Amino acid sequence: MAFSLEKKKGWAAIGVLLAALLSLNGCQKGKGGEGKSAPMPEVATVVVTARAVELDTELPGRTAAYRVAEIRPQVNGIVVKELVQEGSDVAAGQLLYQIDPAPFKVALESAKASLAKAEANLPSVRARAERYKELLAQKAVSRQDFEDVTSALGQTQAEVEYWKAAVAAARINLNYTRVTAPFAGRIGRSQVRTGTLVTAYQPTPFTVLQQLDPIYVDVVQSSSELLRLRRALEAGRLSSEGDNGSQVRIFLEDGTPYPLAGELQFADVSVDPTTGSFSQRIVVPNPRHLLLPGMFVRAVVREGTAQQAILVPQQGVSRNPKGQAIALVVDEKDIVQQRILTIDRAVDDRWLVSEGLAAGERLIVEGMLKVRPGDSVKVVPLESGRATGKSGTEPTSTAASQK
Repeated sequence: MAFSLEKKKGWAAIGVLLAALLSLNGCQKGKGGEGKSAPMPEVATVVVTARAVELDTELPGRTAAYRVAEIRPQVNGIVVKELVQEGSDVAAGQLLYQIDPAPFKVALESAKASLAKAEANLPSVRARAERYKELLAQKAVSRQDFEDVTSALGQTQAEVEYWKAAVAAARINLNYTRVTAPFAGRIGRSQVRTGTLVTAYQPTPFTVLQQLDPIYVDVVQSSSELLRLRRALEAGRLSSEGDNGSQVRIFLEDGTPYPLAGELQFADVSVDPTTGSFSQRIVVPNPRHLLLPGMFVRAVVREGTAQQAILVPQQGVSRNPKGQAIALVVDEKDIVQQRILTIDRAVDDRWLVSEGLAAGERLIVEGMLKVRPGDSVKVVPLESGRATGKSGTEPTSTAASQK
């Protein structure tokens, strides 16, 4: 019984202590009045500005030889000399292979002899035809004899022309035994060796000759991008670059820039129906043969200049559940407003905004997660230094942020 009494006294003491604490807390609230309101959220902004920006398009491409020739024989014969080293550079007209010329020399000499024989017979036949013509006028020969002589003269003259053509053909065939380079370039792997029997116009080439300076870069661009570019030019949002617009920068597959600029030569006149894209060809100087056919490169093609471009920091743009690009701005009353943006593309670490923002507006770039549209905020200077006038936006000054 004594233990139960002491236990009851303990619980009573605890109750008195709790009542005292609650009473003290109520007194302190009464003395201090109502609780303090939450502080106004602070945000950092940049002032949106519009300026001229040069716009480029980066396109993937492959290199291709400027000229390609498959070297094939034009006569039958045995290759007696291989005068080219695989992978070497050759000059235009340089002798690459020699086919045995002996039978073609014989054919040429035979044609020359037959031509000489026909030309030797021609004067006598012509003289006989002239005499028969005079005798026919005197009725000393019959017309049939005269016509026979005239026909013989025509046949002899035709025979002379035939052998002239045979001599020319034999000389051409003899020249064809010398397989030469049609233009300056680099020789690939040789498919024949000395002693190989070859036939005229065979399907297997001797080798492949490629001209590497200059070199082509073939790039592919979607037709939708072409339509977008044309609409921007027609609407005045882009201005063409004149002659400089055809200059193209080339980057190698490891990302290093190629030292020489290329020139846009032509765009294909048709669109590939399977991919919805069209090809463009760029001519690039290649004096050191750094670019080889088949290499992957990236070409940066100048589109033009956007005279009133708006570039904003990427941290100032987010996405709503619908996937739309949105941004928060602070109006003249320091109240947060939401904008739905139309993003054109990324330019370095900035977004190019085509719709949704106007020059002079203050874009929130820090503190966005603390505010919602309609909230009153306090604008503070941007201390990160990530926004400069170079990007098309400027940090809000302290004076401008305090109303």
